[in-house]
Amino acid sequence: MSVLIRSVEEGSPAYKAGIQPESRLISINKNEICDVLDYRFYQNEKRLKLKVETNGKIKSYRIKKEEYEEIGLVFDTYLMDEQRSCKNKCVFCFIDQLPKGMRDTLYFKDDDSRLSFLFGNYITLTNITEHEIERIIKLHISPINISVHTTNPELRCKMMNNRFAGESLAVLYRLAEAGIAINCQLVLCPDYNDGDELRRSLSDLISLPTVQSIAAVPVGLTAHRDGLAPLKPFNKETASAVLDILNEFSDLTLEKYGKRKVFGSDEFYILSERDIPEVSYYEDFLQLENGVGMWSLFMSEAVSAIENDFADTVLEKTRKITVATGESAYPLIKNIVDISTKKWHNLYCSVKPIKNKFFGGHITVTGLVTGGDLIEQLKDEELGESLLISASMLRYEKDKFLDDVTVEQVEKALNVKVLIIENDGFEFVSNLLGN
Repeated sequence: MSVLIRSVEEGSPAYKAGIQPESRLISINKNEICDVLDYRFYQNEKRLKLKVETNGKIKSYRIKKEEYEEIGLVFDTYLMDEQRSCKNKCVFCFIDQLPKGMRDTLYFKDDDSRLSFLFGNYITLTNITEHEIERIIKLHISPINISVHTTNPELRCKMMNNRFAGESLAVLYRLAEAGIAINCQLVLCPDYNDGDELRRSLSDLISLPTVQSIAAVPVGLTAHRDGLAPLKPFNKETASAVLDILNEFSDLTLEKYGKRKVFGSDEFYILSERDIPEVSYYEDFLQLENGVGMWSLFMSEAVSAIENDFADTVLEKTRKITVATGESAYPLIKNIVDISTKKWHNLYCSVKPIKNKFFGGHITVTGLVTGGDLIEQLKDEELGESLLISASMLRYEKDKFLDDVTVEQVEKALNVKVLIIENDGFEFVSNLLGN
């Protein structure tokens, strides 16, 4: 096994050692290199011996460098291998609910353990090989993020439409026994894995000391579910019932481990019309990407910015702007804007909740707002000098919305400058003030 070296960074340790582009990296310190995890782990030593194949000849190179310094090899892809796709057909899969005609990359379902460690992606364990399991345990790579959904093997098979989904739970217990830190995700569907099934899953998971967090999120349903399993959304009553169970187990982990490990996503609090807990409730915010504690943290950052960082800021001239957000985040954003406009009397900011017509159904989160919906719903509005939007609306490259509309197209259609704001309360207030 070897991986192709596409280029070598000039001035790097590999460049100085004389390693050539278009060679193949075989091993580092006698450890076979198969992909990015092997490479990143074994390159960290100060003294390295690389075995490289060039033009059919194998040669060894010795490298001295600083600990954790990059060797300087560049490969075809970041993973140094093909990204692995999901083999499941989950009843709640959001990708299966996407409308037709979108770009191909949006329909790709990843289930790659390497992306879990590198980018925090969640994996189902139905696609993991014995080699990967042994490597995780050997290198003690942590944490791993696992989409569990349920610890009932039969129900897991049913929900994921994979007859091996129940058996793969054994991998979770094996990793926990090996001391690997685990973050768990439960996508809850009414009448499937809530109620008593949720209690079973939480009981099983909190018994594992290396499970450091468990996040429950409600199923997201679009208007494009033709031919898919019938599912119903959570409402105020059913969301409240879920929160009662989650809070019960959260208190149990606080008593047992001295910290909370079980959390409901912000959306459950919004659906149940309950107050979202304070920042201290969320411990280390291990599940922010699942929308757990995001509202509380954002509000805390924004209030701190208003009361401390920008307390003495004076707006020299009148500023008129608009903020566009998803329907669920509207109360949060409106609250922060109201506090800000009360403090700065020449700041005029309108907050516009955007209804998600593109995905339809019950999709209200800001991250799925599309450019087309922005244009349609704001085209007749007085937007002021700038339109502020969340960076979560855009794909990774930050140049397009999910419907392939570009930021430039939105600016042209609405005749306004679009400001893209990261999910940070301080940055949000800073941009409200024009910094």
